[in-house]
Amino acid sequence: MDRTWGTGKLRLALKRHWQLYLLITPVLIYFLVFHYLPMYGLQIAFKDFIGTKGIWGSPWVGLKHFDRFFESFFFWRLLENTIGISLFELAVGFPIPILLALMVNEVRSSGFKRLVQTVTYAPHFLSTVVLVGMVVIFLSPTTGVVNQAIQALGGQPIYFMTEPEWFKSIYVFSGVWQQMGWSSIIYLAALTGIDPHLHEAARVDGASRLRRIWHVNLPGIRPTIIILLILNVGSVMGVGFEKVFLMQNSLNLEASDVISTYVYRSGILGSQYSFAAAVGLFNSVVNFILLVIVNRIARNMNQTSLW
Repeated sequence: MDRTWGTGKLRLALKRHWQLYLLITPVLIYFLVFHYLPMYGLQIAFKDFIGTKGIWGSPWVGLKHFDRFFESFFFWRLLENTIGISLFELAVGFPIPILLALMVNEVRSSGFKRLVQTVTYAPHFLSTVVLVGMVVIFLSPTTGVVNQAIQALGGQPIYFMTEPEWFKSIYVFSGVWQQMGWSSIIYLAALTGIDPHLHEAARVDGASRLRRIWHVNLPGIRPTIIILLILNVGSVMGVGFEKVFLMQNSLNLEASDVISTYVYRSGILGSQYSFAAAVGLFNSVVNFILLVIVNRIARNMNQTSLW
């Protein structure tokens, strides 16, 4: 009886809001075709995939490829670089859009506010190739503006792009510059939803602007901050391939080699499809476990979570 009632309720909802469901259908099809159906191929991580035999015909080898990856010389370096870059990016890149949104929200001049938003949003629309090209030009040891400034101050030119110790900082701070404005949009949207009467009451009580930011604005956007933090922690192992690959060279490989670039070398260049699938699956499973753990902690502490 309950099941019949639930089915009838679903049919009623579909009948009333069919336009909205029709609107979201292409998105559902996209995720089904490009995200869920390809998961069928994950089984090659447990097989020695042979192209002529196909997925079903390839021999089953169990956890052979996982054991090989865990025992390889590169395992700890890949793990350290991937987690190190992600945590550094999270520590620097996550709070800066929040601070930017809080500052922009306090600007009273609409013209100046639009100027700041335009300037900070614009880098988001640069392609990764263009961004890395700009970084290489600016940090060039001979013609780069940064090294020219260092030499003008009496220092020696620094080979930023070839010294491993500089890689993480360049990667993270260039990413922060590119994405901080775009990432602040959601916080600005959350700030507009705060009841203005709370600010009026705080002014009556004699609260300064900083006090109102701390006691009104930040608590008002706390749920948004928590949700985005959960999503960011859930992708700690997902350091993007394209930007790392473009910045990577044989001299900084010690610091720039991450799981995604290793999968590319092993799977595409080395034609070790099963091994690369195993490494990628390990990466995804770790991300999923972190997502579940952080989501539960957030739910227990703040009653705010993804589910």
